[in-house]
Parts: sequence; C-alpha cells; structure tokens
Amino acid sequence: MANTKSAQKMVRKLNKRTAINGARRSRMRTFVRKLEDALRSGDKSAAQEAFNHAQPEIMRAAQKGILHKNTASRKVSRLASRVKALG
Repeated sequence: MANTKSAQKMVRKLNKRTAINGARRSRMRTFVRKLEDALRSGDKSAAQEAFNHAQPEIMRAAQKGILHKNTASRKVSRLASRVKALG
C-alpha cells in the first residue's frame, strides 16, 4: 500500500490510465477480430470494409502508446496483404 500522499495519487492515476489503455486495446482487438472473420468468410468487399475500419484503430493505438509504431505498421501491412490476396 502506498504510504505518502504523492504515492497514493500515483496509484490512482495508474489505475485510471490502465483502464483507459485496456479499453483502447480491447477496441483495437475487436476491429481486428471483425477483419479476421471477414477474411475467413472469403468475402473481399466485407474484408476491405473491415480493413478500412481496423487500420485507423491500429494506428491510433500506436499513437496512444498501446502498441509500438513498428508493430502497428507490421500488423497493418500483413492484414492488407491478406485482404489483397482474396480473390
């Protein structure tokens, strides 16, 4: 348990930040999961639509510090190539 006033405040801030980051990470994963489902179904137009929604969410997560910038770029690139590969 935190002993000083400043340590108690830091614990409060940390808990709030953890909740915000968890919500952002969950939101990003939801969009990626929808894209994965569209890719599995084989519908190119649905996959493209899902990709158009997922890509900004992934990049926003990188901007907010949830993902590293290069990790986000790699994820987007791999998903884009999978969408493109659909016949």
